[in-house]
Amino acid sequence: MTEVSDTVTKSQQLSPTSELNGFSWWKREMSYRLGLLSSGEMQQFEYDYYNRNLPEKCQQCDKDLQWMLKYSPGVIFMMDNINKLQKDPSDSIANHITCDVCPDLQGGGFHPKYGILLCANRLQSKWQLEDVLTHELVHAYDHLKFKVDLNDLNHHACTEIRASTLSGECRIFNEIKKTGLGNFGKKFQDCVKRRATISVSHNPNCSSMEEAEKVVDRVWQSCFNDTRPFERVYR
Repeated sequence: MTEVSDTVTKSQQLSPTSELNGFSWWKREMSYRLGLLSSGEMQQFEYDYYNRNLPEKCQQCDKDLQWMLKYSPGVIFMMDNINKLQKDPSDSIANHITCDVCPDLQGGGFHPKYGILLCANRLQSKWQLEDVLTHELVHAYDHLKFKVDLNDLNHHACTEIRASTLSGECRIFNEIKKTGLGNFGKKFQDCVKRRATISVSHNPNCSSMEEAEKVVDRVWQSCFNDTRPFERVYR
């Protein structure tokens, strides 16, 4: 799951067109990054950021997806291993990956019946798309290889731990940018645990964040160390 602010509300509307492009947009973006906006202005900027120019974002998502399918070693490796597990090897997982606009605060998702969804309005770069796509490919692999039952919180926690570990989304450099140099030796593990816990807490069968933390801790050792189909964590 892509981490974005939870301050955006469904009742918001886009700012006037003049505020969404050119110098006005650049000025707003710089003010946001420098922390010069009020909380209301920050909330509106975040909504505009994720919801402006949606047709262009979908086109860019499709373009970046095709690039990753051809040139990303991790994506290609995961797809090859998934296709080997398919009942029909000719029905490539690549045929079941879609770019679209998502109302929820996430970067993508996987559904056993419908495949992988990439949220074009939440992806900020080609490289973030690679992380999100790899994350969802791990879920697809786990579904076929281990018969994951998402109604079982242990199963859910395990596949989330593996997806965050193997996707690259918790790479050290990203975490340093977010949280600084403190606790350097545990940044990677802390990121994986945080992301897995948040995902499990959204499961309808999970009663609270505290329960999600306990489930993640319970399966942590075996799932964090299981890097299949990779030999090790490489990203």
